[in-house]
Amino acid sequence: MEIVIRGDKMSTKKILLINPNQLKPVVCPIALDYLASSLKGKGYAVDVLDLAFSPNFKTLVRDYFEKNSCQAIGVSIRNVDDCFWISSDFFLPRIKEITDYIRSRTEAPIILGGTGFSVMPERILKFFELDLGIYGEGEDSFLSFLEVIRDERRYPSIPGLVYRTEGGFRRNPAKNVDLSRTIWLTRDAIDNERYFQEGGMGAIETKRGCSKTCIYCLDPLCKGRKVRLRQPRNVVDEIEIMLGKGINYFHLCDSEFNLPYHHAKAICEKIIKRGLAGRIFWYTYASPSPFTHELASLMKTSGCEGIDFGVDSGSDEMLKRLDRDFTSHDLVRTAKICQQHDITFMYDLLLGGPGETNRSLKETVDLMKKIKPSRVGVAIGIRIYPGTRLSEMVLREGSLENNKNLYGKIKGNEDFFEPIFYVSSSVGEKILAYVNTLIGGDERFFLPTTEEVTDNYNYNNNSILVNAIKKGYRGAFWDILRRVHESE
Repeated sequence: MEIVIRGDKMSTKKILLINPNQLKPVVCPIALDYLASSLKGKGYAVDVLDLAFSPNFKTLVRDYFEKNSCQAIGVSIRNVDDCFWISSDFFLPRIKEITDYIRSRTEAPIILGGTGFSVMPERILKFFELDLGIYGEGEDSFLSFLEVIRDERRYPSIPGLVYRTEGGFRRNPAKNVDLSRTIWLTRDAIDNERYFQEGGMGAIETKRGCSKTCIYCLDPLCKGRKVRLRQPRNVVDEIEIMLGKGINYFHLCDSEFNLPYHHAKAICEKIIKRGLAGRIFWYTYASPSPFTHELASLMKTSGCEGIDFGVDSGSDEMLKRLDRDFTSHDLVRTAKICQQHDITFMYDLLLGGPGETNRSLKETVDLMKKIKPSRVGVAIGIRIYPGTRLSEMVLREGSLENNKNLYGKIKGNEDFFEPIFYVSSSVGEKILAYVNTLIGGDERFFLPTTEEVTDNYNYNNNSILVNAIKKGYRGAFWDILRRVHESE
């Protein structure tokens, strides 16, 4: 069996990092790559055990610990579930099987982390029956923890550390990483070349954090509300490193690429100045406002192949309820700009939220048909996560079991640990059928489904995508599906 390990030779300061994400297509664990660079910069030897490519994690883990020992083990949890009502696939029990088996093979401490873990760290540690985790960014905090690893008296000094005490769990305030300083990233801790071959693109961050106040979103909770920018020169240096590995399609993993606007411009200008235009192709998420002809031109010239705009709704009333800071007029304007600059773009919808009605659904679908995005992604039902304003609103309404807007694991799940979805009682369970009727076979729309079809907007074990990437398709998953669909 193929052993998927990348790392350094034996060292008394050896750290093992584990990617437990086994979804297909594979998704590059960029956080582990960045964390490994931080650890190596301080003299630690780092191994990465990547379970994304291994169907039998027990064999991989057993073989590793028969030949290696380590000081500590970091396990990155990217997602707790797939966020889709129709499938409601809950990932944590499978990841717990992995950590349980690791505990049976070694006494080294296991530290959980990652965006998914940061959603509800204490609850996840309790479920996993583990004692340690890092909330928020790990590059600095993990290093600080390793310096005092056996001295529990110093745990209160570690930013973002979550640890078990006699009275329960304690969470230290997180501290943001200073992204403005020059960071040299070799991007060699994970097999980025293989991720490109099996996942279709590389991954780059240009900043972290989100200052928006959307009622359902986790990004401000997990990544911080303060937007922190990387130096454009540093970002493009990293792109060139990846290009040297044969990776020429990228996803810029920012919450919203064009926020702030000046930083997006600077990234594009630096790519062009470095002579990378025409050599790289990239995709990103963006807000429909601010978006201008100037930025569209720069993005197109610098190699942007597609933009995914998270617009949620075409109803101004619903946009206000979700606390979005743009209007339907912005959607119309942004669509025209993309079309004039020949930029492929998708509008992502999130339907069924508080106050959703058949009228607002029709208003949204009608607008999408009118302005004609290249594709429209449709997610139905909003996954409620703890700490969001949506979760607070639901809890104020009283008993979950008596709330007619909720679907999923309702009983005994008041902390929203397992998937619970909000679907306005005004539309209820018939929302999917009604939306399908409104769409009326328009091929621009992607809907989540459990079937193997080219308009399946659920990327969780999507065989259509896996096979397309094997055939040589590259780029964002939504655009690969678009091109496969158009080729049929």
